[in-house]
Amino acid sequence: MSLVQDVLAVFLIVSGLLIMLVGSLGILRLPDFFTRSHAASKVDTTGIIFLLAGLAVHEGLTQAMGKLLIAIAFIMVANPVAIHALARAAWNHGERPWANGKSQRKETR
Repeated sequence: MSLVQDVLAVFLIVSGLLIMLVGSLGILRLPDFFTRSHAASKVDTTGIIFLLAGLAVHEGLTQAMGKLLIAIAFIMVANPVAIHALARAAWNHGERPWANGKSQRKETR
């Protein structure tokens, strides 16, 4: 394995881990479901893609790299769709986005 390949793999893996760390802090600090799910979906998807891309670079041209690239493609499609479904279900249940310092909730009867 070449030095460039090692450096690129470590950079991608560390970047993915740092992105996921920032997302975890966002989940803890943000005020309502919609902002938390936004933080979770964006950084989770991006962080995992960077992490798996780093592992793919580390593997080189092998069958494992192909499997990692398929996993990246699946995550790029599945994560945003899943978070959208959760947000839509929360909206339909009556949850409203945070505004003016408090969470808005639709009255249900």
